[in-house]
Amino acid sequence: MMRPTLNQISPRPTASVRGNAAARLSVMLACAALTGCMVGPDYVRPELAQSQGYSTTALPAQTVATTSPTGAAQRFAIESDIRSDWWTLFKSPALNTLIEQAFAASPTIEAAQRALKVAQQNVYAQQGFFFPTVAANFTPSRTKLPGNLAANAPGVQGDGSVIAGYQGTPASEGGTAPFNGGTIFNFHTAQFTVGFVPDVFGANMRAVESLQAQTNAQQYQLQAAYVTLATNIVAAAFQDALLRKQIAITQEMVDDNLAAVTLVQRQHKAGFASQLDLSMQQSALGQVRQLLPPLQKQFEQNRDLLKVLAGLTQDQEIPGFKLDDLVLPEELPVTLPAKLVEQRPDVKVAEEQLRAANAQIGIARAARLPQFLINGSIGGTASNFNQMFWSSSGIFFDLILGITQPIFDGGTLKHREYAASETMRQATAQYRSTVLIAFQNVADTLHAIEADARALQIAEDLSGSAKSAYELTKRQHASGYLDRLALINAQQTYRQALLNSAQAQASRLGDTAALFQALGGGWWNRAELIAKNDAESQ
Repeated sequence: MMRPTLNQISPRPTASVRGNAAARLSVMLACAALTGCMVGPDYVRPELAQSQGYSTTALPAQTVATTSPTGAAQRFAIESDIRSDWWTLFKSPALNTLIEQAFAASPTIEAAQRALKVAQQNVYAQQGFFFPTVAANFTPSRTKLPGNLAANAPGVQGDGSVIAGYQGTPASEGGTAPFNGGTIFNFHTAQFTVGFVPDVFGANMRAVESLQAQTNAQQYQLQAAYVTLATNIVAAAFQDALLRKQIAITQEMVDDNLAAVTLVQRQHKAGFASQLDLSMQQSALGQVRQLLPPLQKQFEQNRDLLKVLAGLTQDQEIPGFKLDDLVLPEELPVTLPAKLVEQRPDVKVAEEQLRAANAQIGIARAARLPQFLINGSIGGTASNFNQMFWSSSGIFFDLILGITQPIFDGGTLKHREYAASETMRQATAQYRSTVLIAFQNVADTLHAIEADARALQIAEDLSGSAKSAYELTKRQHASGYLDRLALINAQQTYRQALLNSAQAQASRLGDTAALFQALGGGWWNRAELIAKNDAESQ
């Protein structure tokens, strides 16, 4: 506000006038608060297609079983709750420690936590508009008026007349008296201002609703980050175990072929083996050797990934994992579709984004309605600081009510409301799509778990028969009944069966972990545990 001049300062109001002004302002604020309403549609969850399961056929009671370490039958427990630390079911202390370390050190988790805090602060900032703004300012000044102004000449009053009894001839009458040296004075202005924008049509309430929905979405994003990080570490740990076993089997194949090449070389020198036999054995060795570098590359890159997921640098150590040390969970929870939409973090994020878009319609609609503004201020001004409020002539105040109604804007506000409505419809479609994808994820993992059990059973049977065939071939070759090509083929078939069996074991473990993620990862139990621990610590 501009500083008023001496002639603009309002006379000091009496106590009754000041009381009436305050009373009127209080009544106006109370009326605005009481009569405020929220325009725009209230949020209603969209209707979803009814679904009672994840397949047109009922789930089997359990999967098939084998005798391998990860070959136990898995039972499906309908409507069973999911543990927040579901990865502990694989009975690997090293895996449990690595995940807990990742939760504490991962920059991905920290970024999600910071995003949540940003969203919370935005809500608090928007809630501040429900309250009046209060400001105070003080402006001191020191001014010098030049002495060559007529009003400052000696013997002349402010209206230009000669001061009575003045000795000398003023300059205005042709005298030659010197001008004054100038006038210096101080000036002080202090002001207290209160401003308020009544939320008559609920635009600010809708804005808070939208921001709160975005905060909720960030909360679910944080939970999704925990679940995703744990799942990725579990998957990488299983891959680590698989690659270790594949490398070990392949190295055994290399060792067997090296021994065979050495034997054939001795036989060739002694004349008991042809050059063709030696070339065939050397070719078999080369084929097996070329399998190792890709496996070793995958192994090292997977270890690098594990370190990143755990929030470690590449020069730090992480534990190794063995496929046969991992335990397959025998009871698998299965959440029905109606409950799944309440548990999947990505579905909840999509719904909160829909809620935020719905609130934006109310904001756009309120912008087309009258806008209200209430401002009030009181202050004092004087040349002496202690006279600003003690002198009646130094006090001023004002009380302003502003009402603005958009009349013509070229259709801008109308089309913004239409755009907000279309954004809400888009968010509705995205929400429905997210729900369908969630159902698909669960169905995919359930089908994969059943298929994995059958695949492991077949792989184990094949491995057993290939082992028997290999042992028989070795005895017959030693007796001279079969040639070396038959032995090489039997050996490769057996080793490949072992590789396939290891892959089937890892797939069964990995798809089991994927089911926990597809069902939401049990984050709701973790949140309750954290809240309980926080309450106990207080």
